[in-house]
Amino acid sequence: MSLWEHIAELRYRLVMSVLGFIVTTVIAAFFYRQLVAIILYPWDVAIADLAAQNPDVETALVNQGVAAPFMLAVKATALAGLIAASPIWLYQLWKFIAPGLLANERKWSAAFMLSSIPLFLMGVAIGYLVLPKGISFMLGFTPDSQGITNMLEINQFLDLVIRLMLVFGLAFLMPVVVCAINFMGVVSAAQLANARNGVVFGTFVFGAVATPSGDPLSMLALAVPMSLLYVIAEIICRVHDRRKAVKPRFDPEV
Repeated sequence: MSLWEHIAELRYRLVMSVLGFIVTTVIAAFFYRQLVAIILYPWDVAIADLAAQNPDVETALVNQGVAAPFMLAVKATALAGLIAASPIWLYQLWKFIAPGLLANERKWSAAFMLSSIPLFLMGVAIGYLVLPKGISFMLGFTPDSQGITNMLEINQFLDLVIRLMLVFGLAFLMPVVVCAINFMGVVSAAQLANARNGVVFGTFVFGAVATPSGDPLSMLALAVPMSLLYVIAEIICRVHDRRKAVKPRFDPEV
């Protein structure tokens, strides 16, 4: 494919991804109130947990500005639409990459795509589940009996939810990327094994920097699964390299 053909292909894949996102977002708009309740659930759990530990802590979730309710609706439905459309845009991503692969590499595209979807959704779910503990941990530093009210603008809270869920979702795609570059012959399983300690250290650094809440639980919830997924990907790559090394022995042309 020429450069312009690659650009045309990229444009087509982007258009299809955006259309899928628009469709799922429009559908999500019909469930706006339910989506807001789901998004606010981590806040409710965190405040209940915080009240059990320190009944004197005062908190308030507020809407600030005339346009704030509208922006809340837009962000909530867009988040739901993006997550619901993940099979579509992940499929379009792999379809864009697949033409650049060799024939023996292209057969793995379906497996990579099918594994990407549950991994992304798993990461999103874990990011959502660790959010209450992160909120209660951070608000737990409020001084007692000082008359301090923790006021959080609801759109800022939604931005935190969006960043945390997407960071977790995209981070959980790491093993797919690792296996893909191994299957394409870019790196070997031995190289991945040599880099293991550095990668594990890097995941903890990434977890500390990338988690918006900044609490240790969120960092561990991101870094530990990423490290385990890297080890699993390394095992898969080792099996693949062994099969590739053995295969020529049974080649009739050898």
